[in-house]
Amino acid sequence: MSKDGCCSCPGFWALYERHFKPSTNETEKDGNTEVQTRSALKPPNLSPHVPDGDSGEIYTALWPFKSRAENELSFQEGELFRIHERAGDWSKAIKLDTNGKVTAEGFVPHNYLARRETAQKHPWYFGMLNRFETQNLLLGPGNGIGAFLLRRSEKDNVGCVLSVVISDTEVKHIKVHEDNERYYLDQSHMFLSLEKLVEHYRRYSLDSAPRLTHPCKRPEPKPQDLSHQTVDDWELPKEEFTLEEELGKGYFADVYRGKWKGMVNVAIKILKNNESINHREFQMETQILKKLRHRHLITLFAICTRSTPFYIITELMEKGNLLDFLRGEEGRNLEQQVMTDMASQVADGMVYLEDQKSIHRDLAARNVLVGQNYICKVADFGLARIVKEPIYSSGDKKIPYKWSAPEAISHGRFSNKSDVWSFGVLLYEIFTYGGLPYPTYSNHEVFHLISSGYRMPAPHKCPSHIYDIMLMCWSGSADERPDFSQLKKLLESSCSRYVELTMESCNETSDPADGSNVKS
Repeated sequence: MSKDGCCSCPGFWALYERHFKPSTNETEKDGNTEVQTRSALKPPNLSPHVPDGDSGEIYTALWPFKSRAENELSFQEGELFRIHERAGDWSKAIKLDTNGKVTAEGFVPHNYLARRETAQKHPWYFGMLNRFETQNLLLGPGNGIGAFLLRRSEKDNVGCVLSVVISDTEVKHIKVHEDNERYYLDQSHMFLSLEKLVEHYRRYSLDSAPRLTHPCKRPEPKPQDLSHQTVDDWELPKEEFTLEEELGKGYFADVYRGKWKGMVNVAIKILKNNESINHREFQMETQILKKLRHRHLITLFAICTRSTPFYIITELMEKGNLLDFLRGEEGRNLEQQVMTDMASQVADGMVYLEDQKSIHRDLAARNVLVGQNYICKVADFGLARIVKEPIYSSGDKKIPYKWSAPEAISHGRFSNKSDVWSFGVLLYEIFTYGGLPYPTYSNHEVFHLISSGYRMPAPHKCPSHIYDIMLMCWSGSADERPDFSQLKKLLESSCSRYVELTMESCNETSDPADGSNVKS
């Protein structure tokens, strides 16, 4: 991919090379804080997972939970547990009373618990969140000036961030540094724990930010399975599911809102053309997909294949697919910063698929789902391979030409780099608020156009650096396209640049790198 033939922004290649040339001392912006990403500044150890040998520690329930299957425990917030063993997202545990006496034994969802002697037990610690999730949570009902949370940034090497509401419409984000097991915002005030740091700033105000008041209202997590029994035994009878309203129609399936055992909201995908599906291959492929777990991939819960039509059961995303969302009232009012972050989330999910040697084959806005706080999750990954419909045959009129790389159309060559081409089209959909790609051309005209070098023009008001990323994705040579990890970094950099431009327009300046933004 030549510098002259692809990108319209003269400074874009400097940005690209800065991000992808090896460096021992990069500087990364996280909101109002400039963060040194030297390897010496490792993030605080806040992992919620249980290391080997720690099974004797006491855990506290952060939310109530109602059992869904035999051998699961129901519990209330604040109840205590000792973990026997951890198996994926579930733990075998014993429930304890306040005197340490065993009252019950069974399985519990591990993401409802936190170790009693760590930061995770506190209502102000939220684990991994991105900036937009954080802002939507803090600016939501029930919070106010001074409401706060601590989180792990999604950005590599940033670590822990303190986010606090400073006005009815604004959240300030401050890097929490760690040095020799001491935590600080300002080197003149260092603390032995995050608890001590929070306690201090609930008594003393921060520079250009109010004193910390109360923790942000926190949403209850979702178990990653219907129950602990469906982790391994996830071929379920259709009778356990009830169909509700239709959510959409697709090439492969119709999708409905539904419920499992009247308790859990799910999405039910009812497959079409079941006679073309090899039952054994379907079972093997979905077994692989069931193991793919990432916060920006839709979770596969179960399948129903004992009779046709086959069902695929996944988690339900409240705002539906990205295409319809962008075309609706809420989507049409999105700011470019939010849209860029949503694209970054999709790239993050695709990085995981890329690492797992999995190819999507139909990446498009219609196959991305949107939840609360604009969380985006990639859906239908691997479905084209499972169903084996002729949709991906170049001789079939139903092939999605407008999203497909030229080598996929002409020779059926699908790869992560053909997914990257599709991601460029998805970016176009996002920044046209659900616009149709190549709107004035037919499917067959599109293939001849892109083969001759034609590329769609930049969408109206699309930032030049976003259009440059589209053009990189649409390189005629698959080898010259970036991979998804590079795309994720470029989009994250774009998000930070939006923040800088907004602050400049408001005559504000970012916090200094050393965190000296606090006063007692």
